[in-house]
Amino acid sequence: MQRYRFITPHRAGKWYPDLETAQRHACKVGAGFLAERTGEFCAYRETRLEVAGERREAAD
Repeated sequence: MQRYRFITPHRAGKWYPDLETAQRHACKVGAGFLAERTGEFCAYRETRLEVAGERREAAD
């Protein structure tokens, strides 16, 4: 299962189970905002998305 969070130079957000939830909460750490009209996520400068998850190896 992958988890997502946004990181700014001064703060790190909480981990969320999906990208949409992480985007909705990004404003709490000053990482970006969701545009009201389009619903598109706009990240601020120097914001990066961190993705963590289990890596599964191919079974032979």
